[in-house]
Amino acid sequence: MVQLAKDPLISEFDIKVRLQDLVLDIARDLKQHELTIIGILRGSFMFTADLVRLLYTNDMHPLIDFVYVTSYAGSESTGEMKLLKEPSLDVRDKWVLVVDDILDTGRTMHYAVNYLKDRGAAQVRSCVLLDKPTRRIVDIHSDYVGFTIDDIFVVGYGLDYNGRFRDLPYIGMMDEPVE
Repeated sequence: MVQLAKDPLISEFDIKVRLQDLVLDIARDLKQHELTIIGILRGSFMFTADLVRLLYTNDMHPLIDFVYVTSYAGSESTGEMKLLKEPSLDVRDKWVLVVDDILDTGRTMHYAVNYLKDRGAAQVRSCVLLDKPTRRIVDIHSDYVGFTIDDIFVVGYGLDYNGRFRDLPYIGMMDEPVE
């Protein structure tokens, strides 16, 4: 059985505090635009929801949609991108903020950003909860980053291991090596 490390890597409190700062940065940069937020399912659902609720406190009321892009089998990226759900909103001439749980190899974010640009978005920015720069394969960075972490396997706050642990209100690491 897979176990989590005893102590969280990033606590629920630290996530809440960092979200406040991210929202202030996003509001400062994007408040003057009618914003569309596109969350990347499934991992970003908690982060996206909390981000949107805090944008409300900064008098921002974005349109919200999701895409489902995947390249993972278990805990490893296959490198093959699959779009399983397209956005239902038209992004043509819109300012778009793509939100994802983690920027790892960069393939998913690169795919999503280019997908939205190809559909005519006026501007595409990105926001990730976690950034793992040491794992990057594609040359891409995020405009807004919650936390930069080392190359460790993490779960919680939307991130999973084989569908489990998304429900945790914090970011935890696996106690045992993930194969």
